[in-house]
Amino acid sequence: MTRPLRLSFKTQPQLGNWADLERCWQELDASGEFEAGWLFDHFYPILEPREDGPCFEGWTALAFLAGKTSRLRLGLMVSGNTYRHPALLAKMCATIDVASQGRLLIGIGAAWNQTEHDAYGIEFPPLKTRMDMLEEACEVLDLLLRQQESTFSGEHYQLQSAFCEPKPVQQPRPPIIIGGAGERRTLRIAARFADHWNYPGRDALELRHKLGVLERHCAEVGRDPSTIEVSAHIFEPFDDVESIRHAKEMHEAGCDELILYSKAPYDARRLQDLAKKIRSAVG
Repeated sequence: MTRPLRLSFKTQPQLGNWADLERCWQELDASGEFEAGWLFDHFYPILEPREDGPCFEGWTALAFLAGKTSRLRLGLMVSGNTYRHPALLAKMCATIDVASQGRLLIGIGAAWNQTEHDAYGIEFPPLKTRMDMLEEACEVLDLLLRQQESTFSGEHYQLQSAFCEPKPVQQPRPPIIIGGAGERRTLRIAARFADHWNYPGRDALELRHKLGVLERHCAEVGRDPSTIEVSAHIFEPFDDVESIRHAKEMHEAGCDELILYSKAPYDARRLQDLAKKIRSAVG
């Protein structure tokens, strides 16, 4: 059965100014309507014709917002694995979790934006290789954030008697959120490592199908699928009737968390108002 609905928000850290983004997060932290706040992990604006527009780096922005909020759980939906070695990412995650007093959510995916990779000289391997890297990265994160000392020998990543201290506040580690809808690899990796899977689409029928695939992967690895939370986005333009209808469909299809996905200019009051209406309609 679907769990009680949780609501979060996500602000695109692009094509806007920092003061407005920070103010929005602080207002929503104080309001109590949302459980978590999310940013994305890109170096260029996405889904826009301009590549030279402003776009804040996700992890440094998140660390700053952790210090400007006190209640919200917070993370990137999702961090691109190819951008950072997973051992470095583990250190970043442990630091932010300690600094935020246990509020970090670790979103991670295989990465997809070739333009950013090419521009910055970051290797962009074929999809199969990126998926192999993601699977190894999840294991590296899990080891370093749980164990006192970790050794790992993979094709892409290696650890030799590695430490990651101090450990996160959350035990055994902060939740890992895997984003993506690939049935053969992404959902299998989610079955192995995810505490939370994010469905990136908009279709409730497709979500039900993907959840069936995830359940089959869970059976293969001996995992109870009910231990994996499920989320999806509610996209702009926000409309009370359509957004509430979509929220109800996605919740009934199996979503535990719905994320109101906002572009600049950020409107905290509008997000709060819509969250109240969704909560009232969905229960």
